[in-house]
Formats: sequence, C-alpha cells, structure tokens
Amino acid sequence: MPKRGLDVSSCEIFRFYKLITTKSLIEPVSMIVPRRSESYQEDIYPPTAGAQPSLTAREWLNGMNKEPVLVSLRPGSELLSPRPLPPERPLLKPVVPASPQLFNQTEKLVAKDGRRPFSLLEEKAPRWAAEHKLEEKKTWLTNGFDIFECPPPKTENELLQMFYRQQEEIRRLRELVTQREVQAKQLELEIKNLKMSSEWF
Repeated sequence: MPKRGLDVSSCEIFRFYKLITTKSLIEPVSMIVPRRSESYQEDIYPPTAGAQPSLTAREWLNGMNKEPVLVSLRPGSELLSPRPLPPERPLLKPVVPASPQLFNQTEKLVAKDGRRPFSLLEEKAPRWAAEHKLEEKKTWLTNGFDIFECPPPKTENELLQMFYRQQEEIRRLRELVTQREVQAKQLELEIKNLKMSSEWF
C-alpha cells in the first residue's frame, strides 16, 4: 500500500494484506519498528510520493519528465514540493456555432449512407465526440447480444435453456473449425502435389 496510508503514530513502516481463503478474510499485517516514543519519528519516515501528480497529461505527452510530488508523513504537514494546481475547467467544451445563421438553421440533412439524419451542428461537432458515442453504444453489447433486446434470464429454467443453447453453438463452431482445418490441410497437400508434378516436367 502507499506509504502515506501508514499509521505513523504506531511506527508502522509497511503494511501487507494476507488472504485467508478458508474464511474469506483479508488480514492486514503491519511491520512496526519498536519505539517507545509515540511522537513522529523522522528517521524512519522520509518524504514519500503523494497523491497529487507531478505532470499533467499534456506535459507527459509532450515528453516532459519530473520527480514525484513529495509529502511528509508528519500529521498536519503540507506538500514539500508544491505545484500550482491548474484552474478547474469543464471536461467537455460546448459546441459554439461560428455564426448565428448556423445556430438557427434547423434543416436536416441525410448522412452519406442515407441511414440517419443529422443537423449541421452535429456535422461541426468534434470527431472524437462521435467516436465516444460509438464506444458508449458498444459497451451495452455483451457476447454479441444487445442487453435490451435479449434480457438476462430470470428463472433457472430460462438460464438452463440459454446454457444449453450456448453449448450447442460452441459445439457447432468447433465442428466448423475442424472442417476448415481439414480443408486447409487438403489444399496444402494439393499445392504440394502440384509443385512436385511441375518439378518432374
């Protein structure tokens, strides 16, 4: 665990977590330095990495490298290498139209594939927003089934039916893979025979 989560009043220097599978328990195991004083012990708690990142994502992508932001484990202490926090800003910027004419335009256009209509405002929206929408839509698909079209089974009987259906589908797919492997081997042999016969002539 991170050092900033240690109990400095009991001189704890490490904490491990032991899994007891027979009882389904997690037992914390503390490594404690025996000290008589209950006050903060500076010699066993050097400054450690804090929770605040030292780089922003943009700085990291630009190739910058910085040391971690250090914190003292002394209770009530501040950051040792503080960095001014960037001003808070919204995650998504609203799409502002370039002109009032574009904003008032409600005429719908048909997409190139002819499937769904979209407005000019949507056309001017950033491309990543559209990709993000597609990703969100994909998250609702599990094992190729749409959750809303095929809800999960509610009774044990329905669950068994779905299980047997999937077992049958797996069996058919395995047979298909075996057939394809046999066909591939036959084609390889035919190619080999053709090469051999062409070498003789």
